[in-house]
Amino acid sequence: MGIKVHGHPLSPAARRVLLCLAEKNLDYEFVLVDLSTGQHKKEPFISINPFGQVPGFEDGDLTLFESRAITKYIAHAYADKGTPLLVADPKKMAIIGQWLEVEAQKFDAAGQALSFEILIKPMKGMATDESVVDKLQAQLSAVLDIYEARLSKSKYLGGEEYSLADLHHIPIISNLFKTKVKPLFDARPHVSAWCSDLLARPAWLKVTGAA
Repeated sequence: MGIKVHGHPLSPAARRVLLCLAEKNLDYEFVLVDLSTGQHKKEPFISINPFGQVPGFEDGDLTLFESRAITKYIAHAYADKGTPLLVADPKKMAIIGQWLEVEAQKFDAAGQALSFEILIKPMKGMATDESVVDKLQAQLSAVLDIYEARLSKSKYLGGEEYSLADLHHIPIISNLFKTKVKPLFDARPHVSAWCSDLLARPAWLKVTGAA
């Protein structure tokens, strides 16, 4: 039956899954979900993700939703393919797991909301709330200060090797680099170098069509 990804090509969450598949050099079928017509809130997609959010994922008889759960599955199930994204050593994996949690709970809380305010709202004809942007930028700055300290000690968040902890950041970093928020990253040299490294990865260039 093979792998199917149900989503929209501009969705950061869908891109997270596509990037993981690209890092693993896995073939898949992409099934477009038209968000503009509300396909994500209707059958058949709602049977894949009852919350009505992209992406949805199928691998044979397995159906999953939530992009981070999907990438963890891919990293485990296809550990022998492509780029290693997780490790067997329990202590090293604990560190990667720690930064996976930081991305989901700290970085994304600010980054995704900023992306929505600055990029998505204007596309929908809605006004950006600058007071919200200011608050979120301060929130993101505090997170990036911690990242700067961490990345001054290791090349990647989870250690010296690229991992799922780094991969999960890439779609939102890419979005924010197109906005006035980019200087927050540029102002921190270790964060800036890390971002440049991530955005230049061949798998990401493949996902974005730049390769």
